[in-house]
Amino acid sequence: MRCSTFAIALLCVAATPALAGPVEDFHALQDSYWAAYLKDSPITATSVGVQTYDRELDHVGLAEQDRLAAEAKTFLAALDAIPPGSLPPADQANYSILHRQLANAIEVDRFGSRAIAYGGSGGLHNFYAGMADQQPFRTRADYDNYLARIALVPERMAAYTQMSVDAARRGYTQPCVTMTKFEGTISGTIATDPAKSRFYSPFAGNRPDSIAAADWAAMQQRAKTLISTTINPSYQSFADAYARDIKARCRTAVGIGALPDGKAYYDYLVRFHTTTTMTPDQIHALGLSEVARIRAEMDDVATKAGFASRAAMIADMRTNPKYFAKSPEELMEAAARMAKTIDGKMPTLFGRLPRLPYGVREIPAETAEGNTTAYYSPGSPDAGIAGTYYVNTTHLDQRPLWELPALTSHEAVPGHHNQIALQQELDQPAWRKYTSYFTAFTEGWGLYSEHLGIELGLYDTPQKDMGRLSYEMWRACRLVVDTGLHAKGWSKDQAVKFMKDNTALTDANIDAEVNRYISTPGQALAYKIGELKILELRALATRELGDKFDVRRFHDAVLGQGNVPLDTLEAQIKAWIAAEKARG
Repeated sequence: MRCSTFAIALLCVAATPALAGPVEDFHALQDSYWAAYLKDSPITATSVGVQTYDRELDHVGLAEQDRLAAEAKTFLAALDAIPPGSLPPADQANYSILHRQLANAIEVDRFGSRAIAYGGSGGLHNFYAGMADQQPFRTRADYDNYLARIALVPERMAAYTQMSVDAARRGYTQPCVTMTKFEGTISGTIATDPAKSRFYSPFAGNRPDSIAAADWAAMQQRAKTLISTTINPSYQSFADAYARDIKARCRTAVGIGALPDGKAYYDYLVRFHTTTTMTPDQIHALGLSEVARIRAEMDDVATKAGFASRAAMIADMRTNPKYFAKSPEELMEAAARMAKTIDGKMPTLFGRLPRLPYGVREIPAETAEGNTTAYYSPGSPDAGIAGTYYVNTTHLDQRPLWELPALTSHEAVPGHHNQIALQQELDQPAWRKYTSYFTAFTEGWGLYSEHLGIELGLYDTPQKDMGRLSYEMWRACRLVVDTGLHAKGWSKDQAVKFMKDNTALTDANIDAEVNRYISTPGQALAYKIGELKILELRALATRELGDKFDVRRFHDAVLGQGNVPLDTLEAQIKAWIAAEKARG
C-alpha cells in the first residue's frame, strides 16, 4: 500500500505489519504527525521554513476544532498500539510528550469555552494583522505568497465573527470588566490609509533588488486594494457584530466557573498549565505561603534601604518621577541597554548559548493600551526570523525603570529567548522543537531567570532588588488570585486589592494583569509552580554533587531536552545527577 498523504500514511502506520519494529513505527508516526501539523497550521509551516503552504491560512471555527480533535484521536490510537517499553529512552520521552499533547487536544475540544478566541487585549484579528512578523521576505515568491495569504483573511474573519457571535448567544463570553478597551483592538487595526496598515508592512520598505520596479508597484497596489476593499471591511464587520451581538452579552461574573462546564474546564486548565495534579485549593494555599515568605524579604529590603516600611518604599517607587522614562524612546533605549548588558554576562551561567539573535520592539499600538508590560515572540532559525522582545511604551508613568532587570531577564535572556531559541537548535524531532509547549516549563524558566539576575548582578540598587521581589510576589499572588477568581468566587476588586497590597506593581499593570487572569484562566499558575520545581532540582543537584556541581552544566541539562512537563524534567535531572556523579 502506497502512503502518499499524511492521512493515508497514518493509516499505514496503524494498519499494516510493522516495517521493522516499534521504533520504526514510532518514527513513521512522528513524521505523519508533523506532516499533519504543518498542513493544519500553514503559518507555523512558513515560520519554520516549510514553504509548501505559504499561500494558505489556518481554518477557523468549531468544525475545524472538532476535525483537529478527531485527527488527534486517530493519532493517539496509532500511538497506543506501539508499546512504549520497546523504545529507547529518547524515544520514550518523545512518546510520553506526544501522548500528552494528543490527549490534551482531545480533552479541550469537549468544552464550549473553546469558541472564545478573543480577550480584553485582543484576539485572532490581531494575530492576522501581525502575520508578516512570522515569515521571511527575501524573494518575489515570498511577497506574492503573502498577498495570496492575506486575501484569505476576510473569509477567516467572517468565520471568526460567526463563531464568536454564536458562542455569545450560547452564553460563552468574556467578563464585562475585562473588555473595556477591546473595541480599540479592532478599530486600531483598520487603517484609512492602507499604506499605514500593519498588513501592508512588508511593502512599506525599500524594493528588493530581485523584484522589478513595475512588479513591485503592482504588488504594492494589490496589497492596498486588498486592505481597502476586503480586509478593512471584514474587520469593520467584526466590530459591528461585536457591538451588536456580543458586547451586551458580556458576563458579570468574572470566574470561568459561571460558564457551562466552567468548573470542569478550570480543573482541566489547571492540569494543562501546571502539568501537575495539584488542585485549586492546594495551589491557593501554596500561593499564600509564598506571599508570606516574600513579604518578609521585602520588609527586610525596605528596612535596609532606610524606609519606615515596605509600603513607604513601594509608594516612593510607584510615584517618584526619577524612576520613570519621559518618552517611549527613553524606555526603549533603557530596555535595549539592559538586554545587551545581560547578553554580556550569559556565558557565566551557560555552556551553550543560542545562535539566533533577538531584537527589541514596541508592542503594536492597537493592542498596547490594555496589554501587559512586555512579552516575547519566538523567531525561527530555519525561516531566518529573529526573536523579539516586545516592550509596552504606553502609560509611561506606569512603566518604572527599576523593573527592567527582572522584566528583561524573563522575556529575553536568560529567559524566553534563550530557552526557546535553544530548543529550536536541539537534535530532536521537528515537532518537539516547534510544537512542544508546556506552560509550567516555559514560564517557570522565565521566573527562574529573574532569580538568576541575582547571580548576574543586575539588582544593584534597593529599588531594583525590591522590583525583583515584587515580580516574584506578583507570580506568587497569581496562585492566590487566579484560584480565587475561578474557584473561590472572588470579585475583580478583591483580586486587585490583593495585588496592590502585596506587590509594587503600578495600578495600570495590576488592572491589565488581573484582566488577563480573568480572560485566560489557569495560565498564570504555571510561573511559580515551574520556578519552584527548577529551584528544587537545583538544590537537589547542589546537595548530591557537592564540589562536582557546575551551574553552567546544570542549566544546560535543564534546557537540553527542550520544553517538557515538570515530572519529565524531574526524571531527566535526576538521571543527569547520576551521570555527573559517574564522571571522572
